[in-house]
Amino acid sequence: MRTMVVLLALVVGPSLSWGLDTKSADPSILTVSASGTVMALPDLALISFGVETSGKSLTDVHRKNSAAMQRVVDRLRALKIDKDRIQTTSFTVTPQYRQTSRPSSEPSVMTPEIIGYSVSNQLSVEVQELEKVAVIIDESLAAGANHFHGLQWVLRDEQPKRLSALQTAAGKAREKAAALSQALKVKLVRVLNVSEGGHVVSPVPYLGRAMASMESAATDVPVSSGELKVEATVTLTYEIAQE
Repeated sequence: MRTMVVLLALVVGPSLSWGLDTKSADPSILTVSASGTVMALPDLALISFGVETSGKSLTDVHRKNSAAMQRVVDRLRALKIDKDRIQTTSFTVTPQYRQTSRPSSEPSVMTPEIIGYSVSNQLSVEVQELEKVAVIIDESLAAGANHFHGLQWVLRDEQPKRLSALQTAAGKAREKAAALSQALKVKLVRVLNVSEGGHVVSPVPYLGRAMASMESAATDVPVSSGELKVEATVTLTYEIAQE
């Protein structure tokens, strides 16, 4: 009886060991990436202005700054910009210093002395009627804004364009995987992993006379919105097998 037990153990043992080794093997994979691009016309402009004033008295500087910014806001409202489209994005008060020396038994010690203040107020404006952008820039600078912080073209709803770009990228990635599998004589078994990304590329506006407008306001700042480029990238990882 003991002899039979030993023989059975010898037969079963190698079979179990072979099965464990087979399950631990990693599948062969193929990874491909592709990009998709969709062009779109912007339907919203974001304009940023600033008013900066400086002087010796903080009260006077703040009063001048507030008066100038109020003139800018009044001009925007006169141009039919809703008040909920006008937002203060930054307000700072910065002391201005001068280094002075004070008498001391030790070597001269330099101490900062406040000689004035600078107040900066920044405003952001959403413009849906894009044909008004040039006029709004000119009129705001003429009303008292002495800093122009930028113009950005955007889409109010980017999602449809993003999805379209993703579909294009995914289709290209599948085509690339099919071409590679055919060339390598392997079979695409299943998709193991999918990753995606993307962004919107805004055109840089031409503002040839914007800085000069801060000193002597004129009219007709040359502005062109151009097109937005919505880009997406899709990466697919396939399990592959020999044909």
